[in-house]
Amino acid sequence: MITLTQIQLRLTESIRQCGMTQTELAKALNVSQQTVSCYKSGKKMPALDTLANLCKILDIDANYILCQE
Repeated sequence: MITLTQIQLRLTESIRQCGMTQTELAKALNVSQQTVSCYKSGKKMPALDTLANLCKILDIDANYILCQE
């Protein structure tokens, strides 16, 4: 069974490794820097449309984030 914690861990690690600042990523996603900080710390999960855009920006497969691989 996949847990929200597993998804959050993969998401936060992918954001940390992307090489973009939180401000750059926030602008690309059209969200606030504080929102990206919450994604990065695992305090908040992005909406599905934001998650799709995040995967595209970070060039990662959504299946990886969603623990399908």
